[in-house]
Amino acid sequence: MLDRLSLDGKVTIVTGGGTGLGRAMVVALARAGSDVVIASRRPGPIQDAAAEVEALGRRALAVPTDVTSSDQVNAMARQCLDEFGRVDVLINNAAMLGAPRTPIWDMTDEEWRLGIDANLTGAFYCARAVARHMVERGQGKIINVASGFGLRGGRDMYTYTCGKGGLMQFTRTLAMSLGPYGVTASAIVPGFIPTKGVESMRDALPTAADRVPIGEFPKPADVGPIAVFLASAASDYMNGEAITIDSGGLAAGFAPTGHAPIIPLESLQRR
Repeated sequence: MLDRLSLDGKVTIVTGGGTGLGRAMVVALARAGSDVVIASRRPGPIQDAAAEVEALGRRALAVPTDVTSSDQVNAMARQCLDEFGRVDVLINNAAMLGAPRTPIWDMTDEEWRLGIDANLTGAFYCARAVARHMVERGQGKIINVASGFGLRGGRDMYTYTCGKGGLMQFTRTLAMSLGPYGVTASAIVPGFIPTKGVESMRDALPTAADRVPIGEFPKPADVGPIAVFLASAASDYMNGEAITIDSGGLAAGFAPTGHAPIIPLESLQRR
């Protein structure tokens, strides 16, 4: 059974792979045997991630890439094929969480386009760049990293929630369109996972004990095994599906987990 989780001989592209969830997935994929192409806008973090992959005995290629530029994405895909000769797995992880929470009447055209491009269009560019190659080989996996906010609203978070919700639909459409050619698509749906990028918000965030049934939020490293599973032969018959990793937050609903008000029967009868 464990052989089906091995990624030996595989080549995986991870966008946004220099920090946070992306970095955790890069390391997990390398430990499972995959060579990794790491793409992100900042050269420093992806070069550090590449060094970590090589220290694990796998090959790595760091390619500075802005996924909102189709030219840069196409160039990154070509570099991957030139270096490794194949792409087995694409993980669309790059995103932009830090868009300002703006009332809709104050949001500019540029802010809207930037947020949607970062959270949705970039995944389209990357999938488009590798899809024909995967179809011609008759195999491949595309994994999109969405968000719990793709399944629910967020006050004044227009570009993030709409982009991630669109990414869920993009996953399903890829699954329908490419599945007959041996290429599957799936989504990872993280809830709130504390990373360096949200440290400045920490005081304003709810405590895990109040909000998720498990009592603690997932860590970036917890996403790595999910990425390995979806990239491996163990998930070959999953297509168009989403795996949520949020400690039960969506199941708990909008109220604190322990909040279950008792309504006296008499008050109901008076109604």
